[in-house]
This record gives sequence, structure tokens and C-alpha cells, in this order.
Amino acid sequence: MGSNVSRIRGHNAQAEVEVKPHIAAILKNLPERPGVYIMRDAGGTVIYVGKAIKLKRRVSSYFRHSRFASPRLRKLVSLVEDISTIRTETEAEALIVEAKLIRRYSPFFNVDLKMNDRYPYIRVTNEDFPRLEITRRRQDDGAVYLGPFVSAGNLRMLLRLAERYFPLRVCRSELRPDPARRPCIEYNLGHSMGACAGLCTQAEYRERVGDIILLLEGKSAELVERLRKRMDAAAKRLDFETAALCRDTIRAIWRLSRQRVSSALQEDLDNETWQVLNQIQKLLGLKTLPWRMDAFDISHMSGHETYGCCVVFEQGRPSPSLYRRFKIRGLEEGEIDDFASIQETVFRRYRRVLDHSEPMPQLTLIDGGPVQLEFALKALAELKLDLPLIALAEREELIFLPGRPNAPIRLERSDPALQMLQRLRDEVHRYAITTHRRTRNARMRHSSLEDIPGIGRARAAQLLVRFGSTQRIAALSPEELASAPGVGPVLAKKILEHLNS
Repeated sequence: MGSNVSRIRGHNAQAEVEVKPHIAAILKNLPERPGVYIMRDAGGTVIYVGKAIKLKRRVSSYFRHSRFASPRLRKLVSLVEDISTIRTETEAEALIVEAKLIRRYSPFFNVDLKMNDRYPYIRVTNEDFPRLEITRRRQDDGAVYLGPFVSAGNLRMLLRLAERYFPLRVCRSELRPDPARRPCIEYNLGHSMGACAGLCTQAEYRERVGDIILLLEGKSAELVERLRKRMDAAAKRLDFETAALCRDTIRAIWRLSRQRVSSALQEDLDNETWQVLNQIQKLLGLKTLPWRMDAFDISHMSGHETYGCCVVFEQGRPSPSLYRRFKIRGLEEGEIDDFASIQETVFRRYRRVLDHSEPMPQLTLIDGGPVQLEFALKALAELKLDLPLIALAEREELIFLPGRPNAPIRLERSDPALQMLQRLRDEVHRYAITTHRRTRNARMRHSSLEDIPGIGRARAAQLLVRFGSTQRIAALSPEELASAPGVGPVLAKKILEHLNS
């Protein structure tokens, strides 16, 4: 065997295949997790994209049995000079990412997805009274497209639920509501709102369209909250039939289990972002492409109201719905310890991720230097987690890696990889400041009267409207304060003792 090849032996001794050393090294380090793999030729052109439940096993199989494979597969293997991967948390995510990359690059050796989309979308038509349609191609036509849906079973369940509890019109003709017209048979079957006969307004119809969009986007909690409000309102006006329908709909939604796919996966990944993510992967020696990145920062006001914040980037873009903030519990009021705060925040963040089986990032960034990085590593060690972790220090913009406190990476400020990491760091810094400002404003709006047992927000507001300020209330006699509606002598004494203590 020459010096430029390695050997991979399959179950059959005759299936022994010569593999280039750098490819063998890549295969050795692939994870046994779901994801997408991208094969490139010597010129860097993407020639094949595939998905796998276990990346290492699937990709290695190409090289293990290639001598007995088809000529097309043998040709593919001979051309491969680089293999990169995108780790996903589920097979469903891998299916979507694979389809997107094939549509983006049209690799020569992919034949299934070049000409069309494999996965269907639900199209909400752009009409005064919209309809639902199933399509496999998104167009710029003003319609709302939901999906793609990788499971036909899930799609059927969602459509059955929509048809039963949120029926829209099914006729394709232009709709001109006419109160003098008899409603169609679909209305009598409970499959329509009777818009053709003017039995509902456009506003009522579009409210139902909004319900369906929430259902198909997987926003069950928001939809249930809307239905609860309608159920309560219907019960108050003694419309028990509507209230019962809302109740049954809520129960049906909670029974339905549907796929959880990140909203960021609905957007196409542009070539420039793809190249930057590849650059970050190579710069930091990551095993997989940093498809999902977390960033952490701490915000406080002289040791008061300390919060730890985490933001998430997916495909190089912010995903605000995944942002999280944590009120620091491990410090005394007024105590300042950013290092301990980072450790607590990282620990609580990933403990929650583990408890709820949420997706893990392919890269975690700490706003700070080597000391902050060290405390974040302590949190991961407590959880027995091995995540790629870096710190980005402001001013000099140095990138610190674990185990290398005195050898940070310094990049030119014009470097796209550094700029991507700066955007991630600046976003968590912005989110931390916003969190602190929101909390501070809420505290300033909070009256000290609300801290007194028996005084809620409504009664505190009534007293402030009547007397003007807490200072004026504190200066009142017990008799004057007791004369206020809903106070009385006992509560008046308690209020004055609190305000004058």
C-alpha cells in the first residue's frame, strides 16, 4: 500500500478499499448522530449531499463497499476530496436540510431532488376569503406557505384537525358573499363558515385563518390561549355550544403530537453564510458545521438585578424565539461576580436543554476572556457535557479556546468569520441590556404599596389616584387613610407602619 492511501476493511475481505489519509481521518471523527453530509471534489464543488441517522456509519459505508458498488458510486467515491457535516437533532431536520442543500447546489450525483421539491407545503391562498391547498413548490405570489412537512402522516392529522375544527371554504370560484343566497352543502355538513351566503364577516373568516396558521406552525400554546379566551367569552354570554366547541378543539390540539422543526430551517441558506460557517468550522477545528450557535452574557446594575442571557443563531441568523434569560440566584443582593454568574447561567441553560431534550448547539460563545471561559467549562463539566466552547473578548477581539489561555486566535477585523462571531456576541450583549432595562422599568413602575400584604396592584393604584403619591399617603393620619374605600382601620395602620418604617 502506498503512502498516500489508507485501507478500510469491510465484512468481506474482498471489499477492502483504499482511502486517502485525510478522508480516513474525517471518517474516523464523524459522530454517530443524525445529520447531513456534503461531499466535495478537488475544486471544492459540492458533488453529493446525503442524510443519515448515524453519520459515521452511513458515510463510511461508501468507502467500505465501493468495489462492489455501481460504476456511478465508484466514480463518486474516487472524486471525493472533502466531507463536511451538519449535525441535526432529529432525522426530520436532516431531511429538510438535505433537501435545501440539494436545491441550492444541484450536486451532480444527486438525482432525486434536483428537479422538484420532495416535501409538501400548505398554501394559504392570497384571497379575501383564503383557501388551503397542498403544493410542492413555493412561489412569490403573495400566498402564505407553511412547511415543508416531512411526514405525510403528520400532515394528514393536521389537515383533518383543521377540517373538523377550523373549516374554510373549499370552492375555487371567486367568492362574492350574498345574504340572499342559500349556503352550499359544505356549510350544512359543517365544513364551511357559509361565507358565500354572508353568514360570516371577512374579519371572522380571517380570524379562523389565523387559527389555522398557528396550528400548522406548531404554535399550540398561543392557539390554545386564543381558544380559551373565546371559550370564556362564550360561556359568559351563555353561548354554551360555542364554548363546548372551543373546549373540544383545545383537547384535540393537546392530543395531537406533531414534529418540532426550527423556524430557522424554513429559510434558505445563502452561499455567503454557508462559506462563513465552513470557515468557522475549520478555524476552530469543529467536528461539524456550526449550524446552531449559542452565546452568553451577564447584565446587572452595580450588583443589583443580575441576569444571565443566552441567544441562539441558526444558519447564521438570530432565532429570537429560542432566546432565554435567567435571574441569577447564587449571589447576594449587591454582590458582583460575573464569573459565578456565567457558570450559573450556562449550567441552568443546558440543564434545561437536557431535561426537555432540546437541540444542542454546535458552538457556544461566551462574552469575555479566558476566565469567563474557565467558569463556563466548569458548568459543562458538572453536566458531563462536551460542547465546543470559545470566548470572544471585546476591544482586541481575541478568540480564546479551552486549554489555550495564553494563545488566543487573532483575526483581521475584516475577516468574515470574526464578523459572524461578533454579530453573535453583540446580539447577546444587546439582549442582556434590553433584559436589564425592561426589568428596571418594571421595578420603577412598581409601587412600594404592592409589597404590603393585602394590598394588590388595583388597590395600590386606587390609593395613588386618591392621594397622589406614597409620600402623601405616609403623611396621613390613620383616620384619614382608613376613610378611603376598602381600607379600614386595621389595613390603614399596616400601610402607615410599612411606609414610615
